[in-house]
Amino acid sequence: MQYPEPIAQLIESYMKLPGIGQKTATRLAFYTIDMDQVDVTNFAKSLVASKRDLHFCSVCGNITESDPCSICSDKTRDQTQILVVEQPKDVMVMEKMREYHGLYHVLHGVLSPIEGKGPEDINISSLLTRLQTNEAVKEVIVATNATPEGESTAMYLSRLIKPAGIRVTRLAHGLSVGADIEYADSMTLFKAVEGRTEI
Repeated sequence: MQYPEPIAQLIESYMKLPGIGQKTATRLAFYTIDMDQVDVTNFAKSLVASKRDLHFCSVCGNITESDPCSICSDKTRDQTQILVVEQPKDVMVMEKMREYHGLYHVLHGVLSPIEGKGPEDINISSLLTRLQTNEAVKEVIVATNATPEGESTAMYLSRLIKPAGIRVTRLAHGLSVGADIEYADSMTLFKAVEGRTEI
């Protein structure tokens, strides 16, 4: 039995989302049909508004409604530090912590020769421009993920930035709080030993 066209299109739309297969998309489609009309309308409006009203900050590359974004516009933030992340969602995670008060720069990806992503495919050139035009920056904190691509991106950025006399640091990696050493993989243990601190 074939689904009516509107349901089939809704299922197909849900399947375009990452990690959503046929079964989950079908379940979501039927859940949407059972939703209250007002909720469905608000959901549709949210989708359209997020695509229409949001864009990337011309300074840091974060998602924003205004340009520059509220973080770049905030003069009370520490102007001497820029924390470099892979995606806009990483900025949100760091902000929830409420401990970092500097600026951000979003790369929108990492270097990945396998996927054909080079330096020109991610937001590196605008970072270098920021560093050249803003003498207040003293430290760039690289917060890419602890993957081979994230590590190679961090090393590449370090080689580009250090000659300018700007300190380049990397977020610490290793054992998480409450973790048992016996269950940690060798790379995690290596990073933990490498990033050890004095007590």
